[in-house]
Amino acid sequence: MNSVQAGADGADQVSAEQVDAVMLAARVLVAITAQSVAALEQQVTLPQLRVLVMVASGGPLNLNAVARGLNVHPSNATRACDRLVAAGLLHRGEDATDRRNLVLELTADGRQLVQTVTQHRRTAIEDILGRMSGKRRRELVPVLQAFVQAAGEISRSGAWTLGWTTEQPVGGDTTEPAGV
Repeated sequence: MNSVQAGADGADQVSAEQVDAVMLAARVLVAITAQSVAALEQQVTLPQLRVLVMVASGGPLNLNAVARGLNVHPSNATRACDRLVAAGLLHRGEDATDRRNLVLELTADGRQLVQTVTQHRRTAIEDILGRMSGKRRRELVPVLQAFVQAAGEISRSGAWTLGWTTEQPVGGDTTEPAGV
């Protein structure tokens, strides 16, 4: 099938204008994400931020879980975590249930860094939404939820591996969407 096909009801064709609108919105969201990461350039790299977000979301985690989440060899995950431990953002300790296993947890500074990035993104999005009328904002919610559902949005358990979120959506469906 080509990328322009019938809608779910089979009647409408996807228009170039619709694709362009979503592409522009994606560009805005990518810019917000990039700005939130750029503010931390002196503290952490993007892969290190991803580690912190994974631990904030699913932690405590072991090094193998981090390597799988980053899709890297365990030695690369170990080096990234070593740097985060040395920076005081991550704590490595024994697993209470299996002393052969080391677990990673955020330190207070690591938790604060993740909260800062998340808050930057939320504030930027809130500012943009504030420039829209209340009617448009209300119309936006079901449209974006339908878009996310149609995309088979990344599961909440998978979203943290991308370094995007540590929180669940507010007021939305709490079921896990399909697929990665």
